[in-house]
Amino acid sequence: MVEATVKEQILSDLEQLSPELQVRAAELVHGLVEAAPKGIPGRDLLRFAGAIDAESIREMEEAIEDGCERIDPEAW
Repeated sequence: MVEATVKEQILSDLEQLSPELQVRAAELVHGLVEAAPKGIPGRDLLRFAGAIDAESIREMEEAIEDGCERIDPEAW
């Protein structure tokens, strides 16, 4: 969470704005909230536990190790 001092500073700054600018600030904050990524609680994902068989997991791990765990010094 945001520290109380940050919230207090925002509120203090808002109080110094004209009503019109306060509305604009509120619209900006609302836009930021709406644009923030929304997540899914882990409990809602539990139904997928065990959906991938062990062989597929092994194949994925192998593909990751083979394709992603290398450094190509010439790529820089």
